[in-house]
Amino acid sequence: MSYLSKLTARGAVFGSVSLMALGAGGAVSAAEIDLMFSDVDGKAAIIQDFAERYMKEHPDVTIKMNIVGYDVLREQLPVQLEAGTGPDMAFNTNLGGLHQYYLDLTPYVDQADWEEGYGNVLPWYRAGNEGGIYGFQTELTVTGPYVNLTMFEEAGVEVPGAGATWEEWAEATRQVQDATGSYAGMVMDRSGHRFAGPAMSYGAKYFDDQGHMIVDDGFRTFAQMMVDWHKDGLMPPDIWPAVSGGKYANGNEMFFNQDTPFYMSGSWNIANVESNVGDKFDWAVASVPCGPAGCGVMPGGTGLVGFKDTDAPEAVAGFIAWMGEKEQAAEWYGRTFAIPARKDLQAEGIDYAQYGASQKVSEGLNTFAQMAQKAAEETPQAYELQGDPNNFAMFNATAQYVSAVMNGELTMDEAMEKMKEELAKLY
Repeated sequence: MSYLSKLTARGAVFGSVSLMALGAGGAVSAAEIDLMFSDVDGKAAIIQDFAERYMKEHPDVTIKMNIVGYDVLREQLPVQLEAGTGPDMAFNTNLGGLHQYYLDLTPYVDQADWEEGYGNVLPWYRAGNEGGIYGFQTELTVTGPYVNLTMFEEAGVEVPGAGATWEEWAEATRQVQDATGSYAGMVMDRSGHRFAGPAMSYGAKYFDDQGHMIVDDGFRTFAQMMVDWHKDGLMPPDIWPAVSGGKYANGNEMFFNQDTPFYMSGSWNIANVESNVGDKFDWAVASVPCGPAGCGVMPGGTGLVGFKDTDAPEAVAGFIAWMGEKEQAAEWYGRTFAIPARKDLQAEGIDYAQYGASQKVSEGLNTFAQMAQKAAEETPQAYELQGDPNNFAMFNATAQYVSAVMNGELTMDEAMEKMKEELAKLY
């Protein structure tokens, strides 16, 4: 039995520890590289499996698995890279923001294949710079809601359909909350990224004519809606108001425990939702609520990137290049239940069923994909924001200052002014 199989058989849980993925036969490796990632969405065993397979094919390479919390990736990884103490490679969501540290993979990959296959997302890594290939998009994601259908049925409330507004969803979930006695009616991850799509639905432009990030009346409109929903108890105090600064917090446990019938998260979470919900209740991915300016969602995802300070650039680039090849990429997207970033795989489709996906997951991924396409037409600034190297400044400021209004620390006028001051410092 393989090391991975033994871990799986014992029901091992991957935590914030460092695990050594041994090469074939335990041979001493010519190149030892470490891979940093967060297991917030439960993919550690899959990453481990791919690494072990690669090392069997390349016995001169050893890959160390460094599993950390998501906050470490967001907050500590940039500090480590600046100090020259970062990992050799990482799964990274701040795609444009860490561009200056990336290893250029161009000499190590089939450039024509990557430009054709991943051309839509490669600009996210370039941060406005021309050329270069800097990462394998391991997951193309889109934000959107999960709904507890059982709670709606028990409450006798009809689930709003495609095109329903945020106000209509708020009213429907309020009725479910009242009828079932649930802790909350809606919950949204504490993240400026989750907030951005809905804000765009209410007219938030996020950029001025010079391409500088801004907050405007559309942003303020949705921010006030969020504040009001927390004030009247539709949204819980445990997520946005309870955490300080720009820190991230998710609403997974509230949805899993049926404390809320509506959870604004995203496509990356679908396997985790299915695994944790099991047969406790019926659920579905719903079309994202809309506003007068459209039905906004945020695209995004994670990329596997190498860092140029590595002592083994060929080994790092070799693994990333191998992961991005069509055969491995198709399997990776299928096993992780992700929307593919490769154009050919998007056109062909992924047979998620062969990797154990249920009909519910397959339908959910298709719903997310449709939302991504619609957003590209209605709120194109979402794609621009995702590729902006300063987007984390916007996302963190959103969480910090909107939460400050919820907690009564600032007025909305004061919060908007502070956000404007912070964003102005970027230019």
